Amino acid sequence: MTDGSRSRGTGRFPLRLRRRPVAWEHQRPTWRDASPAVIAAALKRAQSRPSGNWYALGATRDIRDDRPLGRTVAGLEIVVWRGADGALRAGPGACPHLGAPLRDSPVRCGTLICHWHGLALDGAPFGTWQPYPAYDDGVLTWVRLDDVGGEPPLDRPVLPARPDLARSVATVVTTSGRCEPEDVVANRLDPWHGAWFHPYSFVDLTVAPLTGDDAFTVDVSFKVGGRAVVPVRAVFTAPEPRTVVMHITHGEGAGSVVETHATPLSAAGAGHPRTAVVEAVIATSDRRGFCAAKSAASALRPLMRAAAARLWRDDIAYAERRWTLRSTGRFPG
Repeated sequence: MTDGSRSRGTGRFPLRLRRRPVAWEHQRPTWRDASPAVIAAALKRAQSRPSGNWYALGATRDIRDDRPLGRTVAGLEIVVWRGADGALRAGPGACPHLGAPLRDSPVRCGTLICHWHGLALDGAPFGTWQPYPAYDDGVLTWVRLDDVGGEPPLDRPVLPARPDLARSVATVVTTSGRCEPEDVVANRLDPWHGAWFHPYSFVDLTVAPLTGDDAFTVDVSFKVGGRAVVPVRAVFTAPEPRTVVMHITHGEGAGSVVETHATPLSAAGAGHPRTAVVEAVIATSDRRGFCAAKSAASALRPLMRAAAARLWRDDIAYAERRWTLRSTGRFPG
């Protein structure tokens, strides 16, 4: 853990000063620990777990009352909107009449009305237009695509434990890259790269041996400025094939969660695959000051999104590079 930190629990002051900071080039190499075989085995086990054919679409906040959310998942156009009862509706993104893009059509009183000829869809089947199961977990929206996933369907997505949303601040960042979901998941199942690849955010990183529960336990310090850091312990798990979750278990923000969901944009076997990364950060704290921060959540969320987006500019490059090497038979792992 960080030099000079006395405890991983939440003390009175979350900040610590690194007494003997180590330069980036002098930190302990982690390449021996980041065994390709260990990462590949963890990835294979994640891919064997059931997803129930659920795919993360984006933030709950992205669903508006007056228009649908349009997304492409596994090469399929999809629209999602709220019905008159507030529940999610989802279905193909092409109008069954003449194929109009329903993502450009308005929603009125819970009904999606095609802007080409006025065909109204309330979410019930209409001719060749068949709805998809949809789910809103309060942070993210999901769609179930049984023909794409090919697994036994589940009634709801496989969700990790989360802090009470009423006592948390949640934000969602979405990016995309030229890779497949497994490349994104493999990136997150390599916690050893943090202090080397993201030195602006992480220092003093150590990873404990993988446990029987397939959990990577990481001690790391988040950089604040100068020698000031915030030490935490985090546990990484992969509850389903396209998701990796980080739970902060000790230190500042204990109970907070970062969920990384990889959603294929292109159809399976596409020559130039693209994958969306939908990352939900759900921050919580027992500190009194967090109540004030939560009341200013609208100002806090852009800062949280900016920090996550900066990390993913690096990590999507990692995932893209991994896919390029795999697709050309040059990946050494």
